[in-house]
Amino acid sequence: MRTTFWLLALTFISRSTLAVEQDAWLYDFAAQTQAQAQNHNIPGYAFVLVRKGQPAKLVTYGKTERKGQKIDRNTVFRLASVSKTFAGVLMAKMVEQSLLDWKTPLLEIVPEYGFNRLEPNPITLGHLMSQSSGFIPNAYDNLIEADYSLKRVLGQLAKLEPLCEPGKCYTYQNALFGVLEDYFVNQKSSYSDVLAKQIIQPLKMPHASTGRASLEQSKSWAKPHIAITRKKWRKTSVQEEYYRYGPAAGVNASIEDMTIWIRAMLGEYPQVVPSSVIETVTSPQIKTKRELRRRDWRKFLKDAHYGMGWRIYDFKGNKLNYHGGWVQGYRADVAFAPDQNVGFAMLMNAESNLINSFTAKFWEAFFKHHNATQSAQIAKQVGK
Repeated sequence: MRTTFWLLALTFISRSTLAVEQDAWLYDFAAQTQAQAQNHNIPGYAFVLVRKGQPAKLVTYGKTERKGQKIDRNTVFRLASVSKTFAGVLMAKMVEQSLLDWKTPLLEIVPEYGFNRLEPNPITLGHLMSQSSGFIPNAYDNLIEADYSLKRVLGQLAKLEPLCEPGKCYTYQNALFGVLEDYFVNQKSSYSDVLAKQIIQPLKMPHASTGRASLEQSKSWAKPHIAITRKKWRKTSVQEEYYRYGPAAGVNASIEDMTIWIRAMLGEYPQVVPSSVIETVTSPQIKTKRELRRRDWRKFLKDAHYGMGWRIYDFKGNKLNYHGGWVQGYRADVAFAPDQNVGFAMLMNAESNLINSFTAKFWEAFFKHHNATQSAQIAKQVGK
C-alpha cells in the first residue's frame, strides 16, 4: 500500500530542519495550530497533508482523554457528516453498476413510507444525495436526538410538505439518509456491510468502521469532549443516535484511514473508486449560497455548491471539494483540490469551532505557497 507517513513532532523538529523542505510553510501552519489548540485546551487532533503519489505528512497532537493515550496515526475518531462523502461514493458506484439510478424515486427505494405523494416530480436518490429534497433543512434532527426509531422518523418525513420542488433548492438533511439504511435492510443486507465490501475493505483501510461498538472496540480511540467554558472541556459518552443513520454520520476512521480516503479521491485507487465516480460526486448539483457566509471561509469563497455527498467550493479561483462533520464531542474536516492533486483532513475529539479556522487557514497557506512556487518556476523558465 502506497501510504507513507512523515510524523511531524513539533517538540523535536526545528524550523531550520524544515526550511529545506518544500513544505516549510506547513511548519508554520502546524505551529500556529498547536499554539491555538493549547491556548484553548483542545484535548487532541490529527491532520494530514496528502500529495498524489508522494508520502503523506501527518501531524498529531494531544491525547485520547486527559490521562489517556497519545493520539497517533492509528487513533480512531468519529467522522460525523464526513460520512456523507463515503455514502456519495458508494451510491455512485452502485449507479455505475446499474443497481440503482439517480432518478430512482424514494418510493421505489423504501416503498413503505409513501414518499410518492410528490408525483409527478418525486424525491429521488439524486435529490437525497445532493441535499435538494426540498424538505426544511435538518428536518427531524430533533427526533433523531430524542431517540425516535428510524422508521418513525422516516414516517414523519414522508408526511412533510416541501419548501420547494425537489431539485430546486438546497435543504441539508441527516434523517432522510435513513432511507438508505432501510433500503439495504430490505435487500437482506446492511449499509455497513455494503460499505465495508465496496469501499473500506478494498481500500484496505486499517481502522475504518461504522457504528458505536466498532469505535469503542478500537485499540486506540479518541474520547468525545464537550465544552464547559470557552477553554475547558469535559469528556462525555459516545452518543448512539446518529449512528443509526450510518450514511449521514456513521463512519469512524483514523487519520491513516483518511489519508487512504484522500488518495482514493485523488485517483490513486481507480479499481475501487473510478475517475468517473469521482467526477460524478464532485460535480455541482445545487447552489449553496449560505456557505458563502461561513465565518473563517467567507473571505475566500467565490462560489459554493453541493454535489453527491461532497461540497464544491470555489476557493479564490481554485476548485476545492470539501465536507465537514460535527457530532457531540467530535469535529472532522476533509477536502481535496483536484487540480493541484492535494488533500487535507483533520480529526478532533472536541466540539471546537476552531476546526473551521484551521481548515480555511490551511488552504489559504497551501494555495499561497503553491501559486508562489508556480510563479517562481515560470520566471525561472522565462529567464532561461
